[in-house]
Amino acid sequence: MRQRYSGMTAAIAALGMTMALAGCGGTGGAADVTLKLVAADYGTNARTSSEKYWKALASEFESKNPGIKIDVDVRPWKTIDADVAEMVENGKAPDIAQIGSYSHYAKQEKLYTADELLSVPTQSNFLSQLSEAGKVHRVQYGLPFVASTRLLFYNEDLFTEAGISAPKNWADIKSDAEALKEKGVTTPIAIPLGSEEAQSETMMWLLSGGGGYTDTADGSYNIDSPQNIETFQWLQKDLVGAGLTGPVAPRELDRATAFKAFTSGQVGMLNGHPTLMQDAKKSGIKVGMVPLPGTNGKAKSTMGVADWMMAFKQNGHRREVGRFLDYTYEDKNVLNFAGQYDLLPVTYSANDAMVADDSHADLRKFLEALPASELLPYGKNSWGTVSDSLKKNIGRAVEKGASPSNVLGQIARDASSAEAAE
Repeated sequence: MRQRYSGMTAAIAALGMTMALAGCGGTGGAADVTLKLVAADYGTNARTSSEKYWKALASEFESKNPGIKIDVDVRPWKTIDADVAEMVENGKAPDIAQIGSYSHYAKQEKLYTADELLSVPTQSNFLSQLSEAGKVHRVQYGLPFVASTRLLFYNEDLFTEAGISAPKNWADIKSDAEALKEKGVTTPIAIPLGSEEAQSETMMWLLSGGGGYTDTADGSYNIDSPQNIETFQWLQKDLVGAGLTGPVAPRELDRATAFKAFTSGQVGMLNGHPTLMQDAKKSGIKVGMVPLPGTNGKAKSTMGVADWMMAFKQNGHRREVGRFLDYTYEDKNVLNFAGQYDLLPVTYSANDAMVADDSHADLRKFLEALPASELLPYGKNSWGTVSDSLKKNIGRAVEKGASPSNVLGQIARDASSAEAAE
């Protein structure tokens, strides 16, 4: 329908449109919008810092989107969660944060939902279990950024010398560890239950034993289930108690220390992720990898891990944030970041592209495990408290004379209290 204006009306309309455009931040100049991005550093030094990736991505995005600037602030994993929490508490939330957990902010209604931010093609491209893990009360707030799975690593040369092959069940794990011990291997199997990453190591073994942290029916915590108790009884008696876990008690062993020992040829087996694979190869270790076996064969699933992207509502830049996130999740950008750090892409299309690329052949076993993996209960606001309890207490469950049932029961009570406090 064509609408006719008088000269005065048209002039007023034109003036109003000019003022509206000047206020929307999309035409450049004084009305430019600057988005604050706080992201975690996956690098180990200045040369490998994630800052290079984000600044290059921001520059490319800005050139294609006049009027939107990206202020990149990359911080170490050790402090970034606390740093962002402090920013939010001080009323200075970033527009976008790429950190380890989102649920606390979602339950405080500080975050945009995925529906409010992303185009349909971008949102529907996330791997389904990662999208589910990003939900609170069935609404997605956490956007998966990168993912990883865990496999059982073994030193092929040590296995060859001991005349053994990759384990297929728990009995094999024990017999392989015994054979490695007979050959003088310092740590036949490393079980790092120290405070650094105990929550992940624990979940791998729980899944291996047919259990897990939560009930599959209703999502409630199920930490002291019969399956979980049996798993830790077996670890305590058949591995730790049998002297097969090396000179450092699992409670005192952190993941980084265990990984370093593996890359120096002192460990026969341990659970690991893609970065360990690359580090071991650089150290001349011939690595074999299989999914962690279950009690009588294949475990019900392996553990998946994801890091998260989220957008805060405080500054009101929903459209601009959405445009930047759509760009961030384009295949070329997802693959660029994942490839740099030997991580797994979180979208179907990028996953397919990585599988088809022979330069990423080493990651295929991890990629194959990802679709059926089970993730930590990120969507539970209580998970931070439960994770802390696991880090402090779970190592006691495998010590001589301890009761795995009592230790898991204490952690379960901590979980119930944390849930009740929500």
